[in-house]
Amino acid sequence: MLCSHVTTLFNEIALIDSRTIITQKVASLLLDATPKEASIIVNFALGQMHPPYYNTNFNMAEKTVLKAISQVLAIDLDIIEKAAKKAGDCGNLFEQYTWNYNCQVTVEQLYAELLVIQNIEGGGAVDGKTNALALLLTKLDAVSAKFVVRIIIGKLRLGFSDMTILDALSVMVVRDKSARPSIEHAYNICVDIGKITYELKQYGLYALEEKKVTVGIPIMPAAAERLPTAQAIVEKIGACVAQPKLDGFRLQIHIDKSRKKTKINFFSRNLKDMSFMFPDLVQDLLCLPVKQLIAEGEAIVFDPHAGTFLPFQETVKRKRKHDIESVAADYPLKLFLFDILFLDGAELLQLTHMERRNILVSLFAQCQPMLVALIEQKEIADAAQLENYFYEMIGSGLEGLVVKKPDAIYRPGKRDFNWIKLKRQEEGHLNDTIDCVLLGYYKGKGKRTAFGIGALLVGIYNKEKDCFETIAKIGTGLTDQEWIEIKQKADIFAIDEQPHNIICASTLTPDVWIIPTIVCMIRADEITISPVHTAGKTEKTLGYALRFPRFMGYRDDKNGTDATTDAEIEELYFCQFTKK
Repeated sequence: MLCSHVTTLFNEIALIDSRTIITQKVASLLLDATPKEASIIVNFALGQMHPPYYNTNFNMAEKTVLKAISQVLAIDLDIIEKAAKKAGDCGNLFEQYTWNYNCQVTVEQLYAELLVIQNIEGGGAVDGKTNALALLLTKLDAVSAKFVVRIIIGKLRLGFSDMTILDALSVMVVRDKSARPSIEHAYNICVDIGKITYELKQYGLYALEEKKVTVGIPIMPAAAERLPTAQAIVEKIGACVAQPKLDGFRLQIHIDKSRKKTKINFFSRNLKDMSFMFPDLVQDLLCLPVKQLIAEGEAIVFDPHAGTFLPFQETVKRKRKHDIESVAADYPLKLFLFDILFLDGAELLQLTHMERRNILVSLFAQCQPMLVALIEQKEIADAAQLENYFYEMIGSGLEGLVVKKPDAIYRPGKRDFNWIKLKRQEEGHLNDTIDCVLLGYYKGKGKRTAFGIGALLVGIYNKEKDCFETIAKIGTGLTDQEWIEIKQKADIFAIDEQPHNIICASTLTPDVWIIPTIVCMIRADEITISPVHTAGKTEKTLGYALRFPRFMGYRDDKNGTDATTDAEIEELYFCQFTKK
């Protein structure tokens, strides 16, 4: 299949608002592709070469891409840079200049050539990447070139996520969405959309129904629901167990000692390989008596002198690739394991929570590492006992509790009442942060004119519709330096038109749209009903908004689709008025 066939369809999809039509078009494209081509196409559609856990990128700044375009067009770089700024992004340049190239490159050939560019390293890498990209562009038509450079600089904007691709895969095999649950389950235990697509095309739906967990490929994390009080939780699930809720990095740890060289991976909540951040934890994990293991835990910075844990803003300072040893000394970590999903060839997902807990207990009975521990757990019989334990954890400076059903299996990628968060809350007020996605910003007025930014438009994620809905316009909570910083972050993902997966009232249209990527922590006094914002809005009901929202920081461990959902906002709206 020629890549021009794929990019022409991408161009059509970029102009379509209907999720149903997009799904049908993607399904038709994948139906015509070979298994290998289909596996490449789904990754291209998400603006990537590989799934996030591969930890690969092109390391090409937009200026480097413009230099390659300048080279092909034989036009001065200054002129090209000005034209790109006016056009909105460098991808749009190909529609403004005479582009006489015809694409005869196949999907597999394009993938191979992009892989070469991605793998150029060492001295002269920038020039090498520039020249290789320039050569590739001479083989592509204007539309193909546009999407290729957008993939390289991370600004592909087709307006859908992997959730729409799962629907398209179902339509491809059974002509409707009835196969979605089976496909999504396979994806949740093997978060590699290309691999799932290849196996579905090559071997059929049966192969995915038999899909097994693989050490080294992350499992989609399970998530907790929220309830406002201990009484509400006990009424919902009865006798339960509770664990302290730590405000750190949620990690999925993969240990594989079956190789010639032992491999340990730390995957973040958004499934990126963060192994470089935790060299100090490796030795302690190696002492565990296992050959293969997948476990979940929370890594949190602690003060070894005071014996207390530090807030997430301190833990996130560990997120760096260079000089990690000195940072590890300044911000020592402790890892608390709270679940085990795989052990020595056996999947444990279908075991109950208590069965999985007992396996973890037996592992730590044989080994007691210094920096890795089993999280505390308390059996709860009634609401009074749960409330007392909650206040004990709050008094220790923690966020609260995660309460779990003892007989619950582990459900990858699902948010349900098997796990329930109980966090600080004040009567009549929202005292929990909301994870919002930055959707755009408004240019500054007055003092902030010099910053070029004066307010933020943020939203939440609607998983059912695979889109983002607005929930607040924020102009407080940031220092002058933080306004400058967030504009720099936002401008990396700035685009010239509203993405099709952002639902926004025309009266809230920002000056600059942002690809929904940056997740921020937002605190507000309460959630209110809104006639303007689209969060949770339906044909019969108004939307939700945040009253007096304040910016509290970033959640770099989350993707846009990991943000708070419309369903959670609805629950929080009703929970905030529940008395303790």
